Amino acid sequence: MTDTGTHGRRRSAAWFGAGGRSGMVYRSWMRNQGYSGEVFDGRPVIGIATTWSELAPCNSHLQRVAESVKRGVWQAGGFPLEFPAMALGETLMRPTAMLYRNLLAMEAEELIRANPLDGVVLLSGCDKTTPGLLMAASSVDLPAIMVTGGPMLNGKYRGGDVGSGTQVWRFEAELAAGRMTEEECFAEGCMARSNGHCMTMGTASTMASMAEALGMQLPYSASWPAVDSRRYETAQRAGQRIVAMVEEDLRPSQIMTRAAFENAIRVNAAIGGSTNAVIHLLAIAGRLGVPLSLDDFDALAREVPTLVDLQPSGRFLMEDFCYAGGLPVVMRELGGLLHTEAATVNGRTVAENVGDAECWNREVIRTLDDPFQEAGTGTAVLRGNLAPNGAVIKQSAASRHLLQHRGRALVFDTPEDYIAVHADEDLPVDEDTVLVIRGSGPRGYPGMPEVSNVVLPPKLLRKGVEDMVRICDGRMSGTGFGTVVLHVAPESAVGGPLALVRDGDWITLDVPARALTLEVAEEELERRRATWQPPPPVAARGWSRLYTERVLQADQGLDLDFLVGSSGHEVPRESH
Repeated sequence: MTDTGTHGRRRSAAWFGAGGRSGMVYRSWMRNQGYSGEVFDGRPVIGIATTWSELAPCNSHLQRVAESVKRGVWQAGGFPLEFPAMALGETLMRPTAMLYRNLLAMEAEELIRANPLDGVVLLSGCDKTTPGLLMAASSVDLPAIMVTGGPMLNGKYRGGDVGSGTQVWRFEAELAAGRMTEEECFAEGCMARSNGHCMTMGTASTMASMAEALGMQLPYSASWPAVDSRRYETAQRAGQRIVAMVEEDLRPSQIMTRAAFENAIRVNAAIGGSTNAVIHLLAIAGRLGVPLSLDDFDALAREVPTLVDLQPSGRFLMEDFCYAGGLPVVMRELGGLLHTEAATVNGRTVAENVGDAECWNREVIRTLDDPFQEAGTGTAVLRGNLAPNGAVIKQSAASRHLLQHRGRALVFDTPEDYIAVHADEDLPVDEDTVLVIRGSGPRGYPGMPEVSNVVLPPKLLRKGVEDMVRICDGRMSGTGFGTVVLHVAPESAVGGPLALVRDGDWITLDVPARALTLEVAEEELERRRATWQPPPPVAARGWSRLYTERVLQADQGLDLDFLVGSSGHEVPRESH
């Protein structure tokens, strides 16, 4: 490639194309890794942000994915440099990985901006790493492309397929009901049998699909299994493509437009995706300045049927989804419901990317004329005096007979309070009771954990009760299921109405009417509000304190208030 002709338009030239002492320092220290001088000739410098970690099992293979990306960057004439970004392992991190999504986003944003990079490849996998890196890339707005790590192979147990996460919830209920023993539950060694993230349509698979639907990931990228050779082929092509994106100056703000977010919301409804996508898409849109509200998710999803028969809403798993044709088939099937003129990272429109997609298994991916679930059964947004700023429910994972329900509240200030007594035989609960779990919101926990779909009381499970209405200001795993009202805003810790509910209060849930009502007179609620005391701070120092002081509520995406928006990619001042 040419040198002086490119230095003037490469951001990295401020480092590697500099003269004098500064240029010598930048180049010479890089050469201690064995790079020869031609890597500084003005070619695009591509950062590879990897969330690899052995503490994040879903992402433990990203080292190999990064090698494939590097191969593609070299082939296209770029200079690849891998750097670590904070790994968020959903399965191990306490109190919740969600507490650290914004920290990953902030760290990755600063690393991208502070270093001599012209473009970046984002390597993610586990739930919060995908939105965290997309938030970072949105704020910097350098050319960027995402490569997710892919799902695990289907779990196998007693001759059948089992899904990670979803099966855990089912086994928990079976154990609590006494229908399964710990000795029988050897399935935990059968669920996670390869590299990759959850192979249900949990949050990881959902957010990989959202990255593809937004146009930030190459077509078919969301569904290739982590151990499939095509996963690494896709990574290599992404490495090639990012070099061209730098040449074209194709940036996230040009791809993730309002039209792209509308596409993602409708795709999420069609795949039966996780409710967590609501929070993450709101946060990403906030970084880009794209107008997006909680009500958009309800309005845009109402006319979209669920087309994909995947756990937790259905039967199949991501490996089956992949072999059936993957996300392009879904997007082609949605057709006129999408903005097919929207741009994507490969330089083609949505219409061009999905126009030749073929379905190979209509049991897994259904048609608009014969959907898995009819239109309007996706994520619904509820409002009322119990959730004035909104709450959500995943209808496709709920019990139909409970979508309109009236029952008396049984209230617990923390999920631990409920777990401590849920097995008591004298617990005052029946199948009509509405379990209220509070103290689980962004500030109250902190981090808004996935605790809302608490296991039912064993005495009811033994009677054959399989579901109850549960209301919580926390979240639910994308692998979870049940009639669970989530993301109640404002949360109880900041004085939201959930904090005022008392045992025995009547609560009405009416999902078709999008209503969540606490049947207590406003005068009585005002009396309760006057005596309410905020809980003591849960964090005294460090990141947790900063988070609890500045985090936004669920209806605003849980970003930190001072991180909303972008800071761009202007070259920083010299360090020496």
